[in-house]
Amino acid sequence: MTADGARQRRAALIYNPIKVDAERLRAHVIRASRRAGWAEPLFLATTVEEVGQGLVREALDAGADAVLVAGGDGTVRAVSEALAHTGVPLTIVPSGTGNLLARNLRLPLDDAERAVQTAFVGDRVQIDIGFARLQRTDGTQDTHAFVVMGGLGLDAAMIANTRPQLKKSVGWVAYVDGAARSLATAKPFRVVYQVAGHRLLSARVQSVLYANCGSLPAGLALIPEASVTDGTMDVVVFQPKGWWGWLFVWRRVAWDNSFLRRFRAGRRVLALRTRDTAVRYARGTALDIASAGPQPVQLDGDEFGEAVHIIARIEPGALTITVPTGHDISDL
Repeated sequence: MTADGARQRRAALIYNPIKVDAERLRAHVIRASRRAGWAEPLFLATTVEEVGQGLVREALDAGADAVLVAGGDGTVRAVSEALAHTGVPLTIVPSGTGNLLARNLRLPLDDAERAVQTAFVGDRVQIDIGFARLQRTDGTQDTHAFVVMGGLGLDAAMIANTRPQLKKSVGWVAYVDGAARSLATAKPFRVVYQVAGHRLLSARVQSVLYANCGSLPAGLALIPEASVTDGTMDVVVFQPKGWWGWLFVWRRVAWDNSFLRRFRAGRRVLALRTRDTAVRYARGTALDIASAGPQPVQLDGDEFGEAVHIIARIEPGALTITVPTGHDISDL
C-alpha cells in the first residue's frame, strides 16, 4: 500500500533461466520497480514442463499490473498467448538467439536495462496476435498462438532438423544447417487452402507460411509489407520446381524483398520483372489449409508436431505491449 492507502502496482518477470543472466536481470527489475514506486516484483522462471502460459496466470492471480518476458522466441510466444485480450501490458526484454518479435518491432536488442525501464515508463501500443488450430491425424485439435509466423511443411522440417547444440553455439545461423539437412529429402506435397477473401486453391507446395510479421534475422525481409497492426495475416506459399526453383525463392527473399525494395530504382526493376510462381503471396484475416498427409508444423520457430488441417486467424490489437517512449510503430 502507498501512504494514501492505494494499492501499489506490481510487475512480474517471466524468464527462461537458460537464456538469461537471471541475477543481473532480476536486479534491473528490482531497481526499476523501486524507482517507479511499485511493489517488490514477482519472479517466475520457466521450466521444460511450464513454458509460460501457467506462469502468466500465476502472475495475474498475484495482481501483476505489468509482465516482462525474457527468453527465446518460444517463451515470448507462450507468454503472449496467455496475455492476449487481458489488457495487461507485455514488455519484451530481448534474449536468446532470434528475438523475432523484438526485431520486427525494431526494439533495442542489446540494452536489457533500458528494456526493463520500458515496463514502467514506456508507451503502450496494441498489436495483432495470431492463433492456429491444429488438427492431428487422430482427429484431435489444439490451438496455439503465434506472434511472428507459423508454417506447414519444409520450414517446420528445417527447424526440426536443426541441432540444438549447434543453435546454442552459433545462434540463428544454425538454421542453415537445418535447411541443408531438410532440403536433401524435401518433397512437395498437395494442399487445398483458402485465404479469407480469396478463392479456394489446390497446389503442390514445399511450405506454407502464415505470418503476423515479415522480417527474419540478418535483415531478410520475407514479407516486406507485413504489419503487426493492420489486422490481417500474410500468407506465403513456396512452390519451387526443382533446385532452380529454390534460386528464385532465394532471389525473391534475399535480393528483391531485402534489397531492391529499399530503393526507388529497385522498385522500378521489380515492377518490370516477369512474375515467377516459386513464391506466392496473399493476405487476409484467416487461412484454412488441409494437406494430403501429415506435415510438420512450427510456430515462432518451435516444433509443434504434425498436422493435416490448420485454421489460422489474426486477432487485431489483442496484445498490449510497451515500447520506449516515442517509439513509432505506425509503419510496422
